Amino acid sequence: MAQRYGGQYSPNGKTTDTASAPGAYRDAKRTRAGGRVNLLFLTPLPLIWKAFTSDPVAMAQYLVALGLMILAAWLTREGMLAQESYEARKIARRPVLPRKIIGSVLTGLGLGLAGFTGFGPLEAVIFAVLGTVLHGLAFGMDPLKDKGMEGVDTFQTDRVARAVEEAEQYLAAMTDAMKRAGDRDAAARLERFQTAARDLFRTVEEDPRDLTAARKYMSVYLMGARDATIKFADIYGRSRDAQARADYMALLDDLEQNFAARTQKMLLDDRSDLNIEIEVLRDRLKREGIRAE
Repeated sequence: MAQRYGGQYSPNGKTTDTASAPGAYRDAKRTRAGGRVNLLFLTPLPLIWKAFTSDPVAMAQYLVALGLMILAAWLTREGMLAQESYEARKIARRPVLPRKIIGSVLTGLGLGLAGFTGFGPLEAVIFAVLGTVLHGLAFGMDPLKDKGMEGVDTFQTDRVARAVEEAEQYLAAMTDAMKRAGDRDAAARLERFQTAARDLFRTVEEDPRDLTAARKYMSVYLMGARDATIKFADIYGRSRDAQARADYMALLDDLEQNFAARTQKMLLDDRSDLNIEIEVLRDRLKREGIRAE
């Protein structure tokens, strides 16, 4: 479905500074899982021509090489996305599967098999080594250690990780449903709410003790928001009902405000806990007669 572009200098465009707009995505960066990664899916396609212009044995070898390189491209893209998620968090576990490393190995195997089929064993080794090394240099290694986990209760962080994963699934379902509505403004408004929701997630990840206070927001409220988004997308996609759109936008306003207020309250509570710990420690030092020189 075609959509009219609306930007800062378009007719009826707004000149608001998006970086300072309420709910705007802070420190947003363009994803690295595109561009070079997408080229990996195109690079092995000439092997299709080589396969179907060769004898049956060579054809099978070329097709296996093609499959290995396509699988390597997919794993590399997933590895880039996993690394971006890892880097966006202050506390994170390393990816369970080192996708980019496996992608490098599969790229080398695919090129090696293609080189063996078209040239010979020596060329196969050269292609395999070069493919593996160049892929690793181009896309780097997967994170191989946990981040910010020193002194952290792993049981609590596992509970938080499961809760955040479930909440992210709700947000993803909302994004997918909104595509059916075909409304750019509503989609942008949904993204602002999702930013507020992810601020809550990050706060809980940094202090897992906040999970109890935030669980209702990360499960019940997001589940309701997902269901409302699906219903809105179905209704608005069929009838362009203006009242349904207004009601949905008002719901997003309420949700964003409540999520932001919950996040702020948790931050204030954390600060209050810190102040209490500081006062207790100061009182203890005074009782023990310790003074700074």
